[in-house]
Formats: sequence, C-alpha cells, structure tokens
Amino acid sequence: MAETHSLQDLQQPAVSSKVYVQRDYSSGTICKFQTKFPSELESRLDKQQFDETIQTLNNLYAEAEKLGGKSYLEGCLACVTAYTIFLCMETHYEKVLKKIARYIKDQNEKIYAPRGLLLTDPIERGLRVVEVTIFEDRSIGSGR
Repeated sequence: MAETHSLQDLQQPAVSSKVYVQRDYSSGTICKFQTKFPSELESRLDKQQFDETIQTLNNLYAEAEKLGGKSYLEGCLACVTAYTIFLCMETHYEKVLKKIARYIKDQNEKIYAPRGLLLTDPIERGLRVVEVTIFEDRSIGSGR
C-alpha cells in the first residue's frame, strides 16, 4: 500500500531569517509600530503593501486604546461587580485584539504566505515587535 503525504509534508519550508519591525515610541507609549520598510523584504514584497499593513495595525491598536463612554462604562461595571463582569463579557480591547488577529491571518493568507513570508501577531511578542518570518525558496521537486 502506497504511503500518502500532504503537500505540506512534501514542502517543508526552511526559515531563512526573521525581520523585526520595532515599536515607535516617538508619540509616547501608545502601541504604534515603525513604518520604515525593511530592506530584507524588498525582493519579496511591495513597499506599499507593507506600509498599508503596518498603518492598519497602528490604526487598530489606536482604536483598541481609545477611551470613550463605552470604556468608562466597562470600568464602572468592573468596579461594581468586583471584576466578575469580565467572566461573561469581552472588553472593547479584547474585541479589537481579536479583530487584529483576524486581520493578520487574512494578510498572511492573501499577501504574505504566497511570497514566502509570515507575519506574527504582535501580541505573541508582547506588543514589542511585528515579526516577519522569511522562508527559503524551495520547490517541491528539490531533494531533501
């Protein structure tokens, strides 16, 4: 009986390198990432696509940290209920973090993965960096 392999088994990409987009503290401690285009990505990605990704992430983090009536209401409810309200309710910040995770997954599927790149959610790196993993170019036909 012939052994079957998935495409993923046949094409195990090797990590070539990683690029880190650092936090930008020029505007204070708000979560914002630098928009300088890493030279390591020049051969694989258009600068405009990279800028759009980072700008969207910066806008989403700004939305998460924005204070408004809803945030104050969440805080008041938290105090009144000894923070047990959060056992049955998501905060605005948590909702936006989920939105960011979906955005990164979507960007990886549509833009980054086809080019041999992978964005890592900044929350996985303590909101310190946006990590971009660069995979080696290896075709299926090459020997292992």
